[in-house]
Amino acid sequence: MEVDLPEVLAEVTAQFARYEEALVSNDVAVLDELFRDDPRTLRYGGGENLYGYKEIMAFRAGRSPVGLMRRTDRTVVTTYGRDMAVASTLFYRDSAPGKVGRQMQTWVRFPEGWKIVAAHVSVINESRDKA
Repeated sequence: MEVDLPEVLAEVTAQFARYEEALVSNDVAVLDELFRDDPRTLRYGGGENLYGYKEIMAFRAGRSPVGLMRRTDRTVVTTYGRDMAVASTLFYRDSAPGKVGRQMQTWVRFPEGWKIVAAHVSVINESRDKA
């Protein structure tokens, strides 16, 4: 198994950037496109547990577009072979001082392209002794 093949790493990093842009601009169509259309796809959010693509789509469609801007930090994308990757990032919102968000996504390459098959988002109190 080869870890972080440069061309694969570039592909997933580009998809992660595309996701981030769609998230902060509330481009629901792109967000829906990037998740795998499968009942086994899941997303654990800050206040919801979503099982299956349909639940994830419904959440996105009903979410308020207000306050989505954020800045990311310490983003790490790691690829495993040619068809699997994990993307992790910290995020901060001006509307939530003293809090740090954490996001992890598992990406898999399918014939139709890179898709998120699992995601986790949580927010915690920011540590005083940041690494």
